[in-house]
This record gives sequence, C-alpha cells and structure tokens, in this order.
Amino acid sequence: MTSDAEASPPESSAGPGIRELVVPESAGGQRIDLFLTSVCDGYSRSQIRAAVQDDGCEADGRIIRPSYKVKAGQRIRFQVPDEFSDETIPEKIALDILYEDDGLVVVNKPAGMVVHPARGNWTGTLTSALAYRFQSLSDVGGPTRPGIVHRLDRDTSGVIVVAKTNAVHLHLADQWQSRDVKKEYVAITTAPIDRDRDWIDAAIGRHPYQRDKQAIREGHESSKNASTFYEVISRHGRYCVVRLFPKTGRTHQIRVHLAHIGSPILCDKLYAGHSEIRAESLRRGIDQAGGPTAELTDAPDAKVFLSRQALHAHRLTFTNPQSGQAMTFHAPLPDDMKQVIHLIGGDVERVHKPSVTEIP
Repeated sequence: MTSDAEASPPESSAGPGIRELVVPESAGGQRIDLFLTSVCDGYSRSQIRAAVQDDGCEADGRIIRPSYKVKAGQRIRFQVPDEFSDETIPEKIALDILYEDDGLVVVNKPAGMVVHPARGNWTGTLTSALAYRFQSLSDVGGPTRPGIVHRLDRDTSGVIVVAKTNAVHLHLADQWQSRDVKKEYVAITTAPIDRDRDWIDAAIGRHPYQRDKQAIREGHESSKNASTFYEVISRHGRYCVVRLFPKTGRTHQIRVHLAHIGSPILCDKLYAGHSEIRAESLRRGIDQAGGPTAELTDAPDAKVFLSRQALHAHRLTFTNPQSGQAMTFHAPLPDDMKQVIHLIGGDVERVHKPSVTEIP
C-alpha cells in the first residue's frame, strides 16, 4: 500500500480536457500551479500557470489564480491546456501602429484579434504579431504575454499600449494600478439610457454559474469595486451611442455595467444574448425615431451589419515613462461601428470629437 505522499489524488473524468481531483493531505498548502504540475504529466509549470491564469481552474467551484494555496480535501476542476507553447510563436500579421518609440508601442487592435495566447486561441494573436515585428519586448508578464501591459477583449477594437522594456512596463503598470490612465470607450447599446450622464458604481465578481461571464455581486468574496462614468452622445429609437470612461479596469467591466443598467452593448453575445444585427432588426429598432435611412431601407432583411460587440477603445491618455510627457492616442471608429451609427441616424463626426464633459 502506498503512503499518502506517494498516492495519486482521486480523480474523475468530467468531459474532454477537464480533470477533477481531490487534494490529498500531502499537498495541502501547495500553490495550485505546483500541485497541478505534479499531477499533470507532459506539461511544464509555466504552461500550467498560464492555463490557471486564464481562468482554467476552480477550487470548490471558485475560480482561482496560480498563487492560490490548496487545502487538503478541496475539489479541483482543471481545464487541461491543449496545444500549447511556453513561447510566443511569431506570425506575420499586419498591425496598425499608432505610435512607437524605443520604450513602447501603441496599436489600434482590430476586433476579432485575441491579445495573447489562451485556450482555443494559440495563433493569430496580438503577441504573435508583435513578436514577429519587434526584436525585443518586455517579459514582465511571462513568455506568453510579451509586452502586454493591459488587455482588450477579443471583439473589442481600439487603442492598446505595449511595452518594449521591463522598466517601461513596470512604470506603465504602476499608472494602471494607481488609476492615473484615462480611458475612453465608445459603445452602441441595445436600449436607450435615460440619463444624459452618470456614474455606474457596482462591484463585479465571477458569475455564479457561467465561468466565462462576470456579474454584479455586491459583497461577494470574489467581487471588486468597479466604477464607470458615461455620457450619452445620441439616442436613436431603441439604440443609443454612448461614451464611457472606466475608472477601474475589471474584466468585462463596461459590458457588465451597461447590462446592469438595462442597456447592454449591441451584439454582445454574453450579456445581450445576440451576436449579430441584421437589417430587419435595425429597421424595427429605429422606426420610432423617424424611419430608416435609404441604405437601410434598400438592404435585404438578412444582411448582417455587425457581428461583434459594438465596443471600441477610442482614446487612451497616459504618461510616457521615458519623456515624462502626457500623451493621448486616438483610434478612429472601425468601419462596422461607423456604418451602424450612420444607419441608425447618428453623427460619426460627433462621436470622434473629444468629450467636453468634466468627469467628477
């Protein structure tokens, strides 16, 4: 009979790529990434750590981070990484560079591009494109996230800053941590917002049932405070064009906050329940606002005008770590969002103008 230290943890099969284990007495107090490395053959600790960091592990039903220390008897559910590399594979992918110096790069990320490799998205990422184009990027975030200071969701377009050196990366990270960075987004919502401008203050945590979602969870142990200021640019029937200034940077913050006030983002599959908008739906939505434009009237009912969440990181202001100067970068609205704003009767030029609202 083997000793407890030598015994493998009890395990059950819970579907393709998922392992469920019970932590033995001998592993109590270990970091989760170390524990999983010891029981998952064929994976390095850095591979396991990256998978856990990408929300791939739960302890007793709660998503945990790589530094979490397990307790004896806990039930662990782990999404085993599939094809994975410790290093970012360079790929020749075109990038829209807004600015570059010897310490950082500012990119206009297109919708549909994942920022860094994760489960199910190992290629075609921003980091792969950056690794091909630049000889040196910071490694503070680890081998799979070279240069990545902050993130944008896959289907969110717009401004993202990348660090070339570790010193610049750490300086920028401090600005994000201290909330000195000014972020401005533009969104199209599926319902008009009643107030012209206001704060949304609502803590965000993991959704209790859907692991890929966030939720408003006041007072829950997984929740963190979250604040977003918004101003309405224009209303068009049941649609609304809105400018948003997140003070904090929680996962899915703007998407969750807008859904919370009853105006989820257009084509946000997770929080609005639909992933595309067709001509027929757009026409119905703006009939009460004076009728559709000629282009929309003539469009076939089934024509799809947008097939991703209508959210764009429009402007970003931060202090350049090397020059000490405040810098603002602007990413023009992408064509798909411009077209929808035009079709519902909005003024794209008005959207591009900087806000004149003084944020309290």
